[in-house]
Amino acid sequence: MSETTITITLPDGSTKAVPAGTTVLEVAASIGKRLAKDAVAGIVDGRLVDVRTPLESDCELRIVTTRDPEAGEVIRHSAEHVLADAVKRIWPGTPIDAGRQDHSEKFQYDFRFPRPFKPEDLERIEKVMEEILAEDLPFERTEVTREECRKLMEARGEALKLDRLRDIPEGEAITLYRHGDFVDLCRGPHVQRTGQIGAVKLLEASGAYFRGDESGELLQRIYGTAFASKKEMAAYFERLEEIRRRDHRRLGRELGLFSFHPEAPASPFFLPRGAIVYNALVDLMRENYRRYGYEEVITPQIFDVALWKRSGHYDNYRENMFFADAYDDVEKRQFSVKPMNCPSHCLIYSEATHSYRDLPIRLADFGRLHRYERSGVVTGLTRVRSFAQDDAHIYCTPEQIEPEITALFDFIFGVYELFGFSEPDIYLSTRPEKAMGDPAIWEHAEAVLARALDARGVPYTVNEGDGAFYGPKIDFVVHDAIGREWQLATIQLDFLLPERFDLAYVDADGTEKRPVMIHRAILGSIERFFGVMLEHFAGDLPPWLAPEQARILPITDEVHPAAEAVRERLAAEGIRVTVDTRNEKLGYKIREAEAMKVPYLLVVGRREAEAGTVSLRLRHRRDEGVHPVEDVVGRIVNAVRTRSLEL
Repeated sequence: MSETTITITLPDGSTKAVPAGTTVLEVAASIGKRLAKDAVAGIVDGRLVDVRTPLESDCELRIVTTRDPEAGEVIRHSAEHVLADAVKRIWPGTPIDAGRQDHSEKFQYDFRFPRPFKPEDLERIEKVMEEILAEDLPFERTEVTREECRKLMEARGEALKLDRLRDIPEGEAITLYRHGDFVDLCRGPHVQRTGQIGAVKLLEASGAYFRGDESGELLQRIYGTAFASKKEMAAYFERLEEIRRRDHRRLGRELGLFSFHPEAPASPFFLPRGAIVYNALVDLMRENYRRYGYEEVITPQIFDVALWKRSGHYDNYRENMFFADAYDDVEKRQFSVKPMNCPSHCLIYSEATHSYRDLPIRLADFGRLHRYERSGVVTGLTRVRSFAQDDAHIYCTPEQIEPEITALFDFIFGVYELFGFSEPDIYLSTRPEKAMGDPAIWEHAEAVLARALDARGVPYTVNEGDGAFYGPKIDFVVHDAIGREWQLATIQLDFLLPERFDLAYVDADGTEKRPVMIHRAILGSIERFFGVMLEHFAGDLPPWLAPEQARILPITDEVHPAAEAVRERLAAEGIRVTVDTRNEKLGYKIREAEAMKVPYLLVVGRREAEAGTVSLRLRHRRDEGVHPVEDVVGRIVNAVRTRSLEL
């Protein structure tokens, strides 16, 4: 094969021999005219590239069309340029800055504009953008020299672009993209034609400092989104509305579960109803701790900083730690609030001499942890500064790793089933380049984790070299009711802390050996899990978790004694039940109970009181009819005690 010919490997395994310098689009055209027409980008050896990109060496290539998920990123990036073009058409000479790096959902552009953009401006801009899409203008990619680019931007009055030009390293290709009269300095990739952008929508406008520097110039930013079709866009906004409906911050406020106060930033207050749910999660874990042989410990909140230096957290994590103001002037000791439990558990382990017969030792801890999360990243319960974990550490011999991991799988899958988190994605991360400990132990540990996964018969992905520096790990990612991914459980093997804390056990041959330490969390942060779970159920918690499991609705005052008798019967079975004795119409009481997402509504009228029955309504459903009190009590008790997802 000549030096000017390269081999392109396609997704089906077939190959094409083409001259070096052939573009992605030309390869698409050689496969079929329709493919070439629909192409918006290429994926070359896993990297998203422009269709105009020349291929210079052997590679794997996949053509991306408007039907592929990756197309959205290219479409929104291209719509960004259409936005800037529209602004310039309406207000000629408006200098532009730069767009957005992440085009997974949105696009944006910053403009040097004399005032904030108004809603009516956005409507006008969007209309012009739609006209540009209808023009079906081709995008043209051109490589230029730095000097050619500088002269062009100077001639067009793009002072901000001249500043951005200086950011491009020497030797890196400088590319321009043009459609119609609009041209911009950009790496791409972009669609072939503006007509491949099927739908655009401008979302909002705001001020934005140039380069994010608050001492710098204030520019005006416009956000938008775009899709290959109006149908895709409608589905996107429907999904956004569903996400808003499920937002745990709104649900927490409306259902009286938790609150936040500026006096304790990013630290949740769990209200009485929320504390019931929180404690039910803790009770679930404690019940399983008894089943799987864990011993619960309680450890201090404040530690000498020397502990964190010994563990390595001070060097690697101190920017996320809270330090105590108090300083011991006599002993010259500094203290900090604990961000994690593992070093304190190592101290507990080190208190006694251990034989191999003592292992495994499983220590669990619900102690409060505090981490300094920056104000820009905290959000509701899913990123807080004060929280507790269902945290545990297992100290075992290398031979015990496999049975411990197998038991953890039973534990994890059993818990997740209660929440409807079926078939989580599982990732096995192996030894990184900068790893601590004996490579032979790493190899053994990785093989054990893989064997345990294989024995379970679950699919998993190996992330080569992505383990922690102290050991390999397994992560579990669940999918909620609307398909979003949440990383929850983690199993991490640790060879470093046992070394740093000089932990040991006496083996059968009488020699001292290092135990392996397994870090393990299943719910993870209980606060974060609370938020994820609340959104997963859209607030409709299963009966065992609902803060108010049943509400009795007497129709008239004369049946209050009968309603109270039903309440007492349910309460005797441990059911969380209330009676709504207010002088309100039944319809109002039902609507309010529905708003509070109470699973079971028991209506008591004169006939029900006389017959020892109740009219049962299930949350978000019509009346289930009249049933004997004992039948309804049995139904509710069974659903709660079995932790059923069904009412």
